[in-house]
Amino acid sequence: MTTPSKRLLLFTGKLGYQTRSFEESALKLGVELVYVTDRCHQLEDPWGDRAIAVHFENPEVAAYTVMESLRGQNVDGVLALGDRPAVAAAYAARGLGISYNHPAAVEACRNKLRMREIFRDAGLRVPWFRNFPIHPTPEPSLLGISYPCVLKPLSLSASQGVMRANSREEFLTAAARVRRLLESPEIRSTRELNLDQMLVEGYIPGREVAVEGLVSDGTLRVLAIFDKPDPLEGPYFEETIYVTPSRLLDAEQHAIEQCARDAARALGISQGPIHAEFRINKDGVWPLELAPRPIGGLCARALRFFLGSEKEPIGLEELLMRHALEFPGSDSQREQFAAGVMMIPVPKSGVLEAVTGEDAARAVPGVTDLLVTARLHDYIAAWPEGSSYLGFLFARANDPEEVEQAIRKAHEKLAFTIAPRLPVEHPAARRMTSEGN
Repeated sequence: MTTPSKRLLLFTGKLGYQTRSFEESALKLGVELVYVTDRCHQLEDPWGDRAIAVHFENPEVAAYTVMESLRGQNVDGVLALGDRPAVAAAYAARGLGISYNHPAAVEACRNKLRMREIFRDAGLRVPWFRNFPIHPTPEPSLLGISYPCVLKPLSLSASQGVMRANSREEFLTAAARVRRLLESPEIRSTRELNLDQMLVEGYIPGREVAVEGLVSDGTLRVLAIFDKPDPLEGPYFEETIYVTPSRLLDAEQHAIEQCARDAARALGISQGPIHAEFRINKDGVWPLELAPRPIGGLCARALRFFLGSEKEPIGLEELLMRHALEFPGSDSQREQFAAGVMMIPVPKSGVLEAVTGEDAARAVPGVTDLLVTARLHDYIAAWPEGSSYLGFLFARANDPEEVEQAIRKAHEKLAFTIAPRLPVEHPAARRMTSEGN
């Protein structure tokens, strides 16, 4: 058995979807993959992957733990999956002397208020914005709030907690809902920063797109522009379909690419993958968010690239690994076929009891895969409280319109039975009932 020529640190949540694809790429390239995850450090390697256990809510301590664990070992590259792991990865890379993003740049991407300030100061288009504490509930009539506006937590991702308000009454309802979410045990247990604040900003009309890119020494190369054909107008902003290549006019696509470069430069992103969101309307391109990590969940499977020496296309994970380790092929171009993915939306909160129609959905021409990732009998929350989808639908065809239609037809074949979650009765109440009182 040959000794791996390179060692790559992969910072990821313990339940990350993409890790298997990275394992396959590492095996193909002869790379030793070292996981850094947020699992409990007291468990003795329950998954058998020899991962370094850290707590991502304290990135500097996590980085120190990684450096101590790897003392005396060479490390050749760093990648991070997800927003929380990216900050720890930046601190670790800095301590290990690996070319990566500066921690301050990554931390700015984790705070929606700070990101808005940076975009504004760089001369990019931004709506009006203000941050407020969740206690007491701000009174919009006294604070000059105009409508429509959008309320959002400062550091959550996947549009969790993001709501549109068209009036004072809707604003107060949304503010109370943001507060309940940020005070919930599930969110508090993450120990995220800024859980006592929310951002309020003007609603930006227009079409929304996503950009996947790769930064090398401060220069951004756009890998794909994804159209989001479903209107994201609120009151909640759960994403559904991504399709590439974009059907926007060439001039509009060039403007989006330029805005992506300007946004990455303003934030100080210098190395590695980025995933960014933009709105485009008659006034131009508006940067919404930029994250120094690849597209989340299983969505990366919608992207394939042709490497000159390979007969079969490679996935995004292999492309990123080649880039991080300075292997040939990180400049590979995306395939010519149109491709897309649906993050299967959650129609309502409840317990997933059954899924039907999977075979019929897979049989739709153009559909390449269907993965239901939600587990039966588990509770799943709809947006804005939710952040996990029911699964993923993939399609590939000659043009984007065919891809979108294939995904929509396949989704129509699926049916999800979701039952209300029964309230948990307090033990004291049960005792009183049993005692006949």
